[in-house]
Amino acid sequence: MSAYLIRRAINTLVVLIGVATLAFILVRLTGDPVTLLLPLDATAEAVAELRSKLGLDQPVFVQYVRYLESIVKGDFGSSMRFSVPAFDLFKARFPATLELVGVSTVMAIVLGIPFGVLAAAFRGSWLDSFLMGLAAFAQAIPGFYLGLMLMLLFSVQLGWLPTGGRGSWQQLVMPVAVLSSFLIALLARMTRSACLEVLGQDYIRTGRAKGVGEVWLLLKHVLKNALIPIITLIGLQIGTLFSGAVVTETIFSWPGIARLALDGIYSRDYPLVQVVVVMSAAIFVLVNLLVDIFYIVIDPRIKYA
Repeated sequence: MSAYLIRRAINTLVVLIGVATLAFILVRLTGDPVTLLLPLDATAEAVAELRSKLGLDQPVFVQYVRYLESIVKGDFGSSMRFSVPAFDLFKARFPATLELVGVSTVMAIVLGIPFGVLAAAFRGSWLDSFLMGLAAFAQAIPGFYLGLMLMLLFSVQLGWLPTGGRGSWQQLVMPVAVLSSFLIALLARMTRSACLEVLGQDYIRTGRAKGVGEVWLLLKHVLKNALIPIITLIGLQIGTLFSGAVVTETIFSWPGIARLALDGIYSRDYPLVQVVVVMSAAIFVLVNLLVDIFYIVIDPRIKYA
């Protein structure tokens, strides 16, 4: 296990360096931030002074080396737009995104897995067709369209929920519904498929022959043995939820890191975009490491040599 963790730590370091490098390159392809920070009639002296202050007058390779050195020290630089440390802005906004992604994940697990188990238990019935049809619809509808339709119905027409913001549970309802809908559908379909595969095993037929109750059989034997692909899917979809939060946070004015990154891209705020990209990648890698460790809890037969 220790050797596995060392290998994963090395792989994580390589991945984070790669992500940091891509963030450094791609954000600079958006253009020169100085042209946005200064008025159009700014003098050449003012432009040169600001470029020197931001460190953009140095060769790109020098900027890159300093950038990596700063990341190792935990310093992502100061935001060009807000003139405060970029990491402080990330820390201030991250709890909002964590709340949105966390509640959406829990909602997807609470609804998606039971829907999949029910569909597998009643395979070929009207319930199976209804649940899988609903899942297909949820996967097909774009998040931005669903968000706008929910806003028109529950905020504009009925007046039940606020259109955006953060602070109350009412403001959380529609963003969670939009962000979790795709994962609920995906989990339902994956759970159904995994459960059907387990239901065809010999030990399930033996359990039925011995008179084991269907509910106990589903929960104790079928679902437990189908959890590995389900947990793998949840771990992989965490990154999708963070990326999907860009649309959700924008529609509902949710003050999270996705909107922060979008603002940074619009204003060509290099440090701001870089801290969001690198930290999001670090979180995604950590989640997948926890998923790998959780495999052993579910199935002790799994060993990491």
